[in-house]
Amino acid sequence: MNFLIRFVINAVALLVATWIVSGVDLTGHDTASQAWTLAAVALIFGLLNAFLKPVIKVLGCAFYVLTLGLFALVVNACLVMLTGWIADKFHLPFHVSGFWPAFWAAIIISLVSWLLSLFVDADDRR
Repeated sequence: MNFLIRFVINAVALLVATWIVSGVDLTGHDTASQAWTLAAVALIFGLLNAFLKPVIKVLGCAFYVLTLGLFALVVNACLVMLTGWIADKFHLPFHVSGFWPAFWAAIIISLVSWLLSLFVDADDRR
């Protein structure tokens, strides 16, 4: 159940990022096509965060310490770019046009995920 909740949170966060950040585009012929694309991209993004991010944190620990955690923004931007690249390889209509759009999208995704997690975690505590 936790995986499904995180999946939906990722999907909503990615959708908000595509609305706000120019250069991160979700295209499709109709709403159903966009919804399926968003679901696939959210799955890719979630898997990358689950498997690659812990490895990067361990290997790049010194960079996190030296930059006082700001390196995490660069890592998140690279994960968004990697998500866009993988989506392109699967011929999904999700495109990230460069580092800066990925950087701002990563910030938006982090903020939206954090906000939505507050509501989900508040319900779990009751």
